[in-house]
Amino acid sequence: MMMMWVCLAGGLGAVARFLLDSRINSRFPAPVPVGTLVINVAGSLVLGFITAVALNHMGFSQHLNGPLGTGFCGGFTTFSTASVETARTSSGQGIHVGTLHCIGMAIAGVLAATLGLNLGAQV
Repeated sequence: MMMMWVCLAGGLGAVARFLLDSRINSRFPAPVPVGTLVINVAGSLVLGFITAVALNHMGFSQHLNGPLGTGFCGGFTTFSTASVETARTSSGQGIHVGTLHCIGMAIAGVLAATLGLNLGAQV
């Protein structure tokens, strides 16, 4: 039964990513893929929050942690798309732009995850 909830949440996360990415990239055209950057940073924040809540509150059920963390956040965020987009950015905009995009996304993701862990620990 747990696997079904993880699959369902993962599908919902993927649909949310698709819709949000399309909307962001159409509204904010930029030389780097802004949609994937925003999505991965937001997903890192949410996963950090969920992780802290699950670790610090025994009442937070593992039945929620799997679908929300692994399922939704796993379907919402995407390492493979970020990797391909960074490679394409490097090819089209130059290696320096691609490298800055990659490093910026990694740093922003870690900072967002840290913020999420801190916020979740305070709940």
